[in-house]
Amino acid sequence: MTRAAKTATETSGDAVWTDRELSEVRARLHGETEELGAEVARAESQIASGDISDSAGDDQADAGAKTYEREREIALTLNARDLIAQNERAIARIDAGTYGVCESCHKPIGKERLQAFPRATLCVSCKQREERR
Repeated sequence: MTRAAKTATETSGDAVWTDRELSEVRARLHGETEELGAEVARAESQIASGDISDSAGDDQADAGAKTYEREREIALTLNARDLIAQNERAIARIDAGTYGVCESCHKPIGKERLQAFPRATLCVSCKQREERR
């Protein structure tokens, strides 16, 4: 374990992150990234195939429904790409030894929070402050 991760968890009163726990988090994030990558590829394929489908003869309701579904697929794809980027950033923080340290106040992020949401970059206090803005 890196010194930064050890220091962060010791001052928060949480149990220290072990190398095994960090490896498990890394593996979980990698797995989620692979699943999300497959979802993005599948959605992009569906979006592309929808672009070339013949809509001649569709009434306004059919055209509107197709447009809505296409926009929904695009939004879900963008969301999945954002989650992939967050996962990659969390993995980079693990590798750099800064995982578990709030990017705003530089205090430790609670272990329970990171177990529930391993992509967290802010402690609960800083996240609440951010959401109030």
